[in-house]
Amino acid sequence: MSEWHDLAVRAGTVMRAEVNDGARQPAYRLWIDFGPLGELQSSAKLTDLYAADDLVGTQVIAVSGFEPMRVGGFRSDVLVLGVLTEAGVVLLRPDRPVAPGDPVA
Repeated sequence: MSEWHDLAVRAGTVMRAEVNDGARQPAYRLWIDFGPLGELQSSAKLTDLYAADDLVGTQVIAVSGFEPMRVGGFRSDVLVLGVLTEAGVVLLRPDRPVAPGDPVA
């Protein structure tokens, strides 16, 4: 895993997703490819609007540079961004393919 020392917002591609059974609130464990920065993990509360299988291959926007935390026994390296709605969290994501690890301007 590459270390990120400064807060950064980058695009990544979800490589794997599964239910985080250990989380207090329904969430997924995500493994996200950030290109040259490596594959990082996130626990994300996306279960209201997304199935785990549908997230694989999806590009997401995430914030890095935080100290990793443990969510339900799972290491979470980055914060995947979304919009809070009454129906659940709607992912923020590029509307065109971008390279994993590309910075958000």
